[in-house]
Amino acid sequence: MQDKLQFFINHTEFTERPTAPLKPFSYEELLKALNFHRSIPGYAPTPLYNLPALSEKLGVKSICLKDESQRFGLKAFKVLGGAYAMARHIAEKLNKDISELPFDVMTSDEVRKILKEVTFATTTDGNHGRGVAWMARQLKQKSVVYMPKGSSPERLTAIRNEGATAEIVDMNYDDAVRMTAEQAEKHGWIVVQDTAWEGYEKIPLWIMQGYGSLMLESLEQLHQVPPTHVFVQAGVGSFAGMAQGMLTAAYGENRPKVIVAEALIADCLYRSALSKKGDAIAVGGDLQTVMAGLACGEANSIGWDLLRDYANGFASCPDFVATHGMRILGNPLAGDPRIVSGESGAVTTGLLSILMQSPAMAETRQQLGLNQDSRILVISTEGDTDPQRYLDIVWDGEIPSFKKY
Repeated sequence: MQDKLQFFINHTEFTERPTAPLKPFSYEELLKALNFHRSIPGYAPTPLYNLPALSEKLGVKSICLKDESQRFGLKAFKVLGGAYAMARHIAEKLNKDISELPFDVMTSDEVRKILKEVTFATTTDGNHGRGVAWMARQLKQKSVVYMPKGSSPERLTAIRNEGATAEIVDMNYDDAVRMTAEQAEKHGWIVVQDTAWEGYEKIPLWIMQGYGSLMLESLEQLHQVPPTHVFVQAGVGSFAGMAQGMLTAAYGENRPKVIVAEALIADCLYRSALSKKGDAIAVGGDLQTVMAGLACGEANSIGWDLLRDYANGFASCPDFVATHGMRILGNPLAGDPRIVSGESGAVTTGLLSILMQSPAMAETRQQLGLNQDSRILVISTEGDTDPQRYLDIVWDGEIPSFKKY
C-alpha cells in the first residue's frame, strides 16, 4: 500500500460554478444550535489555544487550536451534532420550534409525557456514538449503538457506560450504517447518523448544523477576525462540510482557505475531488486506520457538495501524519501549552507541520498561500478517547511519526 501523503489542489469546473446551497449554514441557522447547546447543563465553550512557538517553527504568523477534548466531559466534539439533531427531532415531533424547547423544557415531565419513549440508533467508530448515548441519557430516552469491526473495546465500554445498548459488529463502517438503518426500520427507532443519502438528509443536516457551535465559538474567541486558513479533518465529511459552508456563507469570496485532511485508507473525498467528475466516490474494504473516527468510505452527500464546490485542498494522509501531530501537541515547544489530542484530532496539526517543512510540498504551500502572513486555525476534534492507544503512540512509539517527505 502506498504510504505517501497525497495532496490535491481543488481547481475544477465546480469551484468555478458552485451550486451547493449555503443558507442552511448561515449565522442565523447555526445560532439556533448554539443557543440550544448553551441550555444544556455543563455547557461551556471549549478552549482556543495560541501556539506562538510552533507558529515560529513552521514559519507562519499564528496557529490557533480549538481543543474539543473538553466538550461536555466526553473528550470529543461529536456530541454537538447528535445532541442538536435529537433535540430537533423532538421539537418536530411536538410541532415546536427548537427555540421554544431549551433543555430544561425538553426534559420536563410534561414534555416527556406527551413525547413518550424514543429510541435513538446510530453507527459509530466511538465518539459520535458516545455522544448520542450521552444525550439520550440526558433526555431520559434509550439508545442503540453499533460499532464496525476493529473498533476499540475501550470505546465500546465508554458507550455502554452512558446507558446504551451497544455492540461491535463484523462489518465495516458503511455496511454497519446500512444495517443500523434496517434495524431502525424494523423496530421503529430514530436513526441519528451524519452520513446523508437519498431520502435521509434532514437529520444529517441537523447534525452538521449542530457542529456549527464549534465554529461560532472559535470566531468569537478570535474576536471575529477570521483566519486565513482552516484545517479540518473528514470522515464522511459532515464536520468539514459544515465548516466550509459556514465560512463561505459568512465571508463569501474573502473566506478563509479550507484544507481537508482524510485518512489514506478511507479517502473518499480526496478521490472524489481528484476525479473532477462531481460525484462522490466510495471507498470499500476494512478501512483499518489509526484514525478510527475518520474510517468512513462513503461521503455525506451534503458535505461533499459543499467541499467539492468551495474547498481549496484535499489531503490523503497516512497514519504517520496523525501520530506526528499527536507528538507535536503532546510534547510542545517552550511556551506553548501541552494538548492531549487523539489520532483523528491531531491529523490536521500533523498535516500543517509537514506542509510547512517538506521541500516536496513547496509548490503546494505556494498554491495555498501558506506563508509568514498566514493565520491558521486547526481543530483538535478529540482528546485521548482511547487512552491506552494514545499512550502506545505517544509513549511507546507505535507508528513512526513520518517517513522523510
